[in-house]
This record gives sequence, structure tokens and C-alpha cells, in this order.
Amino acid sequence: MSKLTNCLTGKETTCFPIWFMRQAGRYLPEFRKIRSKHNNFIKLCLNSYLSSEITLQPIKRFDLDAAIIFSDILMVPYALGQKVNFVKNEGPILSKLNLDSFLSADPNKFTETLHPVYEIIKKTRKKLNKEKSLISFVGSPWTIAVYMLGLKKGKKNINKDLVIKKKSEISLVLNKLVDFLSLHIKNQINAGSDVVQIFDSWAGSIPPENLFDYCYSPNSKLVQTCKEKKTPVICFPKGLREKYIDFNEVVNPDCINIDYELKPDWVLKNFNGKCIQGGMDPKILLLEEEKIYKEAEKYLKIFKNYPYIFNLGHGLLPETNPDKVKKLVNFIRNYK
Repeated sequence: MSKLTNCLTGKETTCFPIWFMRQAGRYLPEFRKIRSKHNNFIKLCLNSYLSSEITLQPIKRFDLDAAIIFSDILMVPYALGQKVNFVKNEGPILSKLNLDSFLSADPNKFTETLHPVYEIIKKTRKKLNKEKSLISFVGSPWTIAVYMLGLKKGKKNINKDLVIKKKSEISLVLNKLVDFLSLHIKNQINAGSDVVQIFDSWAGSIPPENLFDYCYSPNSKLVQTCKEKKTPVICFPKGLREKYIDFNEVVNPDCINIDYELKPDWVLKNFNGKCIQGGMDPKILLLEEEKIYKEAEKYLKIFKNYPYIFNLGHGLLPETNPDKVKKLVNFIRNYK
């Protein structure tokens, strides 16, 4: 077992496995070199040779404990027939959802469309040291539905009136997405991933009265899929604040990724030995080294002798200096 899976299963608490969300991305010059030659992001995600190379870039540079496959949560709506465009400074823009077409989507065609993603996993697993984990991922049903149904209002908010108006449509989409996301999880595990992370990036936007139906229940079904495949699963329900406790009790993943709004000492008191991942604000890595080490040490001290995976409370920012990431990794490795 890898250092990461040992921590996830509670067999190791004397060291801190390290990896970062968005560790393969725009802050790396080697990634920008490839990206500059490939304008179509979807096509790049479906290029098994290049995406495998990108997945391994941060491993080669930082010797992290896990690689996370280079892909995107919106490959799922793309494989279900919805057009997905990534617009600079605006983010992803999806075409209007054809509900009838979506509800009658063919699982075999879905798998065939995403076959290159599974090839990326196979290629990467062959090249990756056996002591290192290979993480695959999906977005949660709610987070993907936010994009599929156009529920966003600006970059950071949800159109609450639209959420109410589309209540019946949301329920249909969530239920169907559970099926396809479960299939995607199984396919990724079969291809060679040994850990799954579920990103619920818009969990904090869900109205309190809808939390069980839109967040807890769908995530619980995906976690069950991972457990049936005997594969550790990490959940990241960003923005839930104190509701992280309810999420953990209902969904019960192997590990909870905390966001930077949560205080680590509060987490330690409320999670009863549950493996914890992340927490540190990615913006800290934009500061001088002394402040980076001080913030990192806060997490290392609080979670000493506890199943804790060092990561962040969100993904690495594009303006992050890779040298600071390298120094942070060395600091954690040498921390006693």
C-alpha cells in the first residue's frame, strides 16, 4: 500500500502524505508549454499521451505521494452530449441542456467517449512508482448540475430563484448523474486508480432545506460505489462550514477534505479520528516563505499523530511560484 492509502485506511499516523489539488496546472512552466500548443482544453483532456505526461509533471518536480489524473469534472456532461467551452476569464460555458436526450443517454456511448481518460490512467499507472497513489476524481452530482442547468449567477454565486424554479428538473438530473458518475468511478478504478476524490465545489451554495437531497444523499451513493470497489474515497464538500459534521455522519467517506474556512482545531474536536485532508488557504503560498512555514506548521502540530494528509483548502493558484511549493514539501518532509 502507498503512504496515502495507509493514511486513508488508518494504518499510518506517524507521517504526513503530501499532494495538492490542481498540482498539475497553470503554475507549472512545463504545463504552460504544452497548453500553449493546445487551445482546445477538452481535446487536451482526451489526449492520453499528453494528459498522462501532465499528470506526472508535479511528481517529477516535487516527488509528491500521489498523482491526480489530469482531467476535468465537466468531462462528464461533455460525454453526455452537452457542449462544454472553457472561456478565458469567464470559466466553463455549457450549452442549454436537452433534458430528454440527457435522460436517455447510453452508458456504453458514455464509456466509449471517456475511453481516453481511462487510457490516461492506465498509461500513468505503468509509469508511476508503485509506492505512489494514483487519484481519480469526479464532481458531485450537485456541482455538475450547477453547470449543466446554468444555475450560476456570476463566478461565485448561485441563482437561488432559478434553483427554486427548476426544483423538479434538478431532482431528475441529480438522480441520473448518480448513475453516470458511479459508472465513471468504476471505470477509473478498473483502469488503475487506487483512490477517488469527490469534489462538491458548490456544496456551500445549497439552501439548508435541500442539503440532504442535493448533497448528502447523492454523495453517499457515490461513496458507496467506491466502498463496493474497495477503494478509499475522499470527499470535499466545500463551503459547508459546521455542516461538515452532518455531511461526515451521513456520507461517511474514508476522508474529509476541509476548506480554509474551517479552523483545524475545531475539526480535530469534531471528527473523532476520521482521516482529514487539506485546509491551508492556497493564497498563503503567495506570501513570503516564513509565513508559509508558520501556517503549514499550524496544521502539522494540530494533526500530529492523527491520520492527516497535507493538502490545501482549494487548488493551487495559477500565480503560485513552483519553488515555494518545492520548499513547502521539503519543510513538511523534514518536520518533526
